[in-house]
Amino acid sequence: MAEKFGNIRIGNGYDIHRLVPGRELIIGGVKLSHPDGLGLDGHSDADVLSHAISDALLGALALGDIGKYFPPEDEKWKDMDSLVLLQEVVLLIKRKGWKIVNVDSVVVAERPKLKPHIDLMRSNLAVRLGIDSDSVGVKATTNEKLGPEGLEEGISSQAVALLMKI
Repeated sequence: MAEKFGNIRIGNGYDIHRLVPGRELIIGGVKLSHPDGLGLDGHSDADVLSHAISDALLGALALGDIGKYFPPEDEKWKDMDSLVLLQEVVLLIKRKGWKIVNVDSVVVAERPKLKPHIDLMRSNLAVRLGIDSDSVGVKATTNEKLGPEGLEEGISSQAVALLMKI
């Protein structure tokens, strides 16, 4: 049975970053305005959506996570655009002989409202993933005031990716 499905792989990814003052809020490559002027803390631009998708892609091929390839100890990645990191992951996937079929994701945040920005996020991600935007799912939800997202201490994202052997 394993041989029959050896040409497809699925991976999942998760990321969370703390909301802090003095940082930009970037999700899916879109600069957003938080009502309290908060942004996501991290070594790169802390784009949780791009990070979760990167981890899903890497996980599908059992290649580890983005920290392995872009370690926070390396100043080269300081404040880096996470869409650039995602593009590097996509190149690695392609070099390994795989292509991306689709990704699906969800961002968990109380504020700001993400719905008006979803189409631009999908478009930004599709360009870097090298697939049509109709193969990129991005959803947004709140955490109903529960947990770190609900208390507006942070924003998280989860993603799944389907890959096919070229």
